[in-house]
Order: sequence, then structure tokens, then C-alpha cells
Amino acid sequence: MEILLFAHLQETIGQSQLTIDMPQCTVGELKQWMASNYPNISLQQVMVAVNEEFAIDATVIQPLDTVAFIPPISGG
Repeated sequence: MEILLFAHLQETIGQSQLTIDMPQCTVGELKQWMASNYPNISLQQVMVAVNEEFAIDATVIQPLDTVAFIPPISGG
């Protein structure tokens, strides 16, 4: 599974993407996995896309899918 990270998530983890070996899971389960493996990140208010389509916590992710964690963007 390919995980793409943006903005402060990328800065906190120090990488723009991760490749993990994980069986089929839901977005919610992946968020829990991320929180336990990277306790310094916050996934509150983060949008998630699976294969370039926005997803909810109940969305099922397959092992070869690409998941993007997209924090809210602020600017002026």
C-alpha cells in the first residue's frame, strides 16, 4: 500500500510517501495504524483519498491501493 503525505504530515514524518505491507483494511483502520506507528501526527480534520477519490472511514482499501492524507490548506 502506498501512502502519500502532504503539508505538516510530510514535515512531521520526514517523508512524502510511505510503502507499507498491510492487508485489506478500512480507512479508519489505517488511521489507527498510522496513529500507533507515528504518534506525533494528528489525523484530525485530514481528508483521505483512495486511488484519487475522496474516501470516508468505512471505505475499504486494498493492499495495492494508493492512499493520500490531505490536511486542510489555509492561505490568503
